[in-house]
Amino acid sequence: MCGIVGYVGKRKARDILISGLKRLEYRGYDSAGIALLADDDLMVSKAVGKISQMELALSEAERESICGIAHTRWATHGAPNEVNAHPHTDSANEIALVHNGIIENYRTLREFLVRKGVTMRTQTDTEVLVHLVSLNYRGSLTEAVRDALTQVEGTYGIAVVSSKHAGEIVAARMGSPLVVGIGDDENFVASDVSAMLEHTNRVVYLEDGEIVTITPDNYRISTIQNVEISHKAQEISWTLDQIEKEGYDHFMLKEIHEQPDTVRNAMRGRLNIEEGIARLNGLNMQYEELRRINRILITACGTSWHSALIGKYLIEEIARVSTEVEYASEFRYRSPIIDDNTVLVGISQSGETADTLAAMREAKKRGDMVLGLVNVVGSTIARETDGGVYLHAGPEIGVASTKAFTAQVAVLSLIANILGRMRQSSVQFGQEMLQALQRIPEQIEQILANEDPIKRIARTYHKANNFLYLGRGINFPVALEGALKLKEISYIHAEGYPAAEMKHGPIALIDENMPVVVIALRDSVYDKVMLNISEVRARNGQVIAIATEGDTEIADRVNHVIYIPQTYRLLTPLLSVIPLQLLAYHIAVMRGCHVDQPRNLAKSVTVEQGPVDKVLSLS
Repeated sequence: MCGIVGYVGKRKARDILISGLKRLEYRGYDSAGIALLADDDLMVSKAVGKISQMELALSEAERESICGIAHTRWATHGAPNEVNAHPHTDSANEIALVHNGIIENYRTLREFLVRKGVTMRTQTDTEVLVHLVSLNYRGSLTEAVRDALTQVEGTYGIAVVSSKHAGEIVAARMGSPLVVGIGDDENFVASDVSAMLEHTNRVVYLEDGEIVTITPDNYRISTIQNVEISHKAQEISWTLDQIEKEGYDHFMLKEIHEQPDTVRNAMRGRLNIEEGIARLNGLNMQYEELRRINRILITACGTSWHSALIGKYLIEEIARVSTEVEYASEFRYRSPIIDDNTVLVGISQSGETADTLAAMREAKKRGDMVLGLVNVVGSTIARETDGGVYLHAGPEIGVASTKAFTAQVAVLSLIANILGRMRQSSVQFGQEMLQALQRIPEQIEQILANEDPIKRIARTYHKANNFLYLGRGINFPVALEGALKLKEISYIHAEGYPAAEMKHGPIALIDENMPVVVIALRDSVYDKVMLNISEVRARNGQVIAIATEGDTEIADRVNHVIYIPQTYRLLTPLLSVIPLQLLAYHIAVMRGCHVDQPRNLAKSVTVEQGPVDKVLSLS
């Protein structure tokens, strides 16, 4: 969600911090701010809107600073205005702090600070942190932060600077990601590696409950209880080119067109065609353990939840293992039944999704086997699970997920293949499935090469106010995903439904102004879907069909057809979703929407909304 960048070294901090913030714009934000130290002076600039607005306000002194912190805010407490923007400062204007997360007991802390004579200037929960640090300051900024955090309940990723410690940044993490970047005579801290990848690819990920003190030539990590910690630095394999647009108008379009490669990468080195079985060593499970699994519970949010639904269809049909899919935000607040032979799988592109992480931690507390499917190497979910699979999709900058979705489905297909071969599927079936998977990237390329008809359809319907998406079987979750993409980036109301459910309510909405996108592939339910199309057409609905290449019958029954190549039936979501991504993208562009940074959305939802103030005894 919000973005944090910090720098201390020999170069101009202002330039590095602004560049880092711009690399984090994809996360979504409504205001930005920066705190810089120069000649023992603390200078803060903040602005509502884009980073460029804040950049204009910087003074010449601020331009010369070699230490500072910066932040992009996505409002949770208080309106998006200059006062509520980060960084926040203490009453003496000596300490500045930026924060991602939610302080759950901030009301109690606020009352405590007011009783101490502190004047609160903002509506935010974050402001209490900087005043607590100030109240606990006894000459060491690190110890002041440590003492302050012992009084805090909630989630945070924070970075703190003080005019009394001009070459030092103190940062801490609890439930909100922070990573330290290691340079030559300079060091960094950020909420995402993309903010500093231009300068270093050597990083150390902070764990929950850890504090780091950063100077130009050193960093020291300890726990809140002051136990020193040593983490091995990791090298990030992503390159700067991968987080650039490379000639595309938007990151989302670039990432849609990267999917042939990202699906290949998700499968690379994992296919044993001869034996008809995939290899996923990261699962950390022996074949005998895989055979004992009698139930799989998948938890996820948003687009990842849709890929999980497809995983359910794949695993249940291919492996005959009972599979359930839970919204992570619901899972953590109920008590699902999990026995010794149940495996919980969490899916998250970022590996930091707060609800998914909380659900997995809850399962681990009970001793359950927990696996993760994540894209970001070294992310919290990757570090905390018993095993899992990396997607290898590379950095996904667009807020609306595209290539991570297809990479997730590809990996879930491999998991279904392994479980199927362990239980019932023949070598021949496994070979045919993996061979079909091998062809998927080339087939995606075919769809992407035929983008113009999709643009024309987008031009026809880009002024529509409502869309309905219909699919059956394994393509029902694709209908959900198509509707979500349109909602996210074009702000058009759209709903996904099982095609047969249309007559149980949504059919009342259909008229000549309602475009209906139907996934109508040549499979066992093709005739049923054609009946659903007839019901829409009888009410003057405008039908856009996703159909199987060579299906000439459907062209006379609908208004528009987008063809996709034929593949193994259970792999069709990897193809049928591509036209829906492109349709949403082109409609959003034609409506003048900000495709990569849609309003009110954030890329990585690393906080849970709605804090519960907890009682804390303070003297």
